[in-house]
Amino acid sequence: MLLLNTSIYVLCKSIPYIKSKFMNKSFHLASAIAFTALFSSCVKDTVKDKPNLLIIMTDEHSIRTLGCYRNYLADSQKNLWGESLRIETPNIDRLAAEGALCLNFYSSAPVSTPARASFQTGLYPASTGAPINGMAMDANLETFADVLAENGYSTTYVGKWHLAGVPKLRGRMFYEPGYSFGWQDRRFMFESDHEKWYKVVEEPNRIHITNSRAEDTDGYHYSTDFLTDKAIELLSQRDERPFCLMLSIPDPHSPDLCQDPYVSQYAGIELKTPETNSKELLDMRPGWGVGGKAQAERFEPGKVKNYFAMVKCIDENVGKILAYLDNNNLDENTIVVFTADHGDMLYNHMRVDKGCPYDDAVRVPFIIRYPSVINKGKLVKRAYSITDFAPTVLGLMGMRGIENVHGINDCSTLTNSSDIVPADRMVYITDSPFSEWTAVTDGRYKLVLSCKEKPWLLDIEKDPLETVNYYEDLQYSEIRDRLQKHLLKSMESYDDPALKLGRPFLYNTSDSVTYVSPYHGMNRKQINKIEKETLDRYVLEMYCLLYTSPSPRDVEESR
Repeated sequence: MLLLNTSIYVLCKSIPYIKSKFMNKSFHLASAIAFTALFSSCVKDTVKDKPNLLIIMTDEHSIRTLGCYRNYLADSQKNLWGESLRIETPNIDRLAAEGALCLNFYSSAPVSTPARASFQTGLYPASTGAPINGMAMDANLETFADVLAENGYSTTYVGKWHLAGVPKLRGRMFYEPGYSFGWQDRRFMFESDHEKWYKVVEEPNRIHITNSRAEDTDGYHYSTDFLTDKAIELLSQRDERPFCLMLSIPDPHSPDLCQDPYVSQYAGIELKTPETNSKELLDMRPGWGVGGKAQAERFEPGKVKNYFAMVKCIDENVGKILAYLDNNNLDENTIVVFTADHGDMLYNHMRVDKGCPYDDAVRVPFIIRYPSVINKGKLVKRAYSITDFAPTVLGLMGMRGIENVHGINDCSTLTNSSDIVPADRMVYITDSPFSEWTAVTDGRYKLVLSCKEKPWLLDIEKDPLETVNYYEDLQYSEIRDRLQKHLLKSMESYDDPALKLGRPFLYNTSDSVTYVSPYHGMNRKQINKIEKETLDRYVLEMYCLLYTSPSPRDVEESR
């Protein structure tokens, strides 16, 4: 039966790849085509006045490593690895000083594919066709790049995509994967690789990738340098149209490797294990914070140091991009966004990577600069989800919105005269791939419901390291009830997979855990195998129709 399931899964997952071979034109939904026809003359007249958009997205990026965010962290948060640690990111900090810093910005699900699908579409993962890593985003969906392309923009994507569901090629990248989703120039869009060194073996984009490159090997370039240089090169070759360019840097995702001089800058620093790794606190962790392949066996300071080195390399490359905009008089009319798909635990609570509802995994940087439109140094405390990006940026650019999105268009908050926006909103977060928890937060308070643990209510201001459960504290009863009501409504409204999969969530402290995780007691290799089997069943039960039903993009291509 498992063999049959796997075969059907492979067939389902192969369809987007097969279709992509014939994908050379941009697709627009019927409503988009009508909109274009109606406003085409207006587009021609105003094209020079439209703002450009430049997005820099990193992968698995902890806000603790950015100076502009560290300024607002409690001492216990910013000194997680020691009080003497200094992480300097002057170029990213410059963006925050010249634009708005969103203090409470959250991933829709702290895993790459579902978060990236939400970023492109404004939808929560269950509605994108890609709620699990490695799945292909539903070809019927419209993205913010589709809207911009229809309105006369050149759209270019450089770096990691992870939304096409195509296989990984050993030793080389899979470029221009799947459908374009509005991205016209995808020469340097690749599906998903985290090897650190690239070498072009055939122009433009047959590239050998490796993690074992020797320092004196000719022809290899570090990934962040290579992709940034390509982004700047493509910008220099642009035509007269306004542009949208997204640079998706695969760092500082593991493996934790980098190049000099960045590695040397952090090699000599002393790091301590986070205080959450004491036996007492580890024993107090909730069920959703224990086990799985992100459970670390020990603190490894060398890997954390190399993570800092990757961040420093990213910051210097951000500086190169900002210098290009400055030197070419593009800075005033270009919206610049710096963000990430999800965070990294970095050994807090003896966990690495992502995949859990701790702030280290779900909270991400989001900085946006738009000179003369967004106040310099604006601090936004209102909670946002990554689903809010597409509708908000389109609103900021004066474009029509994507229909039926889950995120909100809050461009008016970014452009108003207030220098500080208070925290007054809750956002919903989901789990992938096992749908074992779900959460809601307003930036200070966070409620986590799970099938592995009784409800947990966290107070980030009072307990920044998230070690205390306030769910049964009478002083928090109103807060608890308000968050739980919002979370239950969100689970239903956004089709949380946990409901479809029948996960026995605990909604009261009197409930008992009856669920046994499929990876209980397993090592990382065994968990990877179980994840694959879970993905097979998930696709079969819930999402296979997205890959076998006719797609409007195919209809467009057949004309």
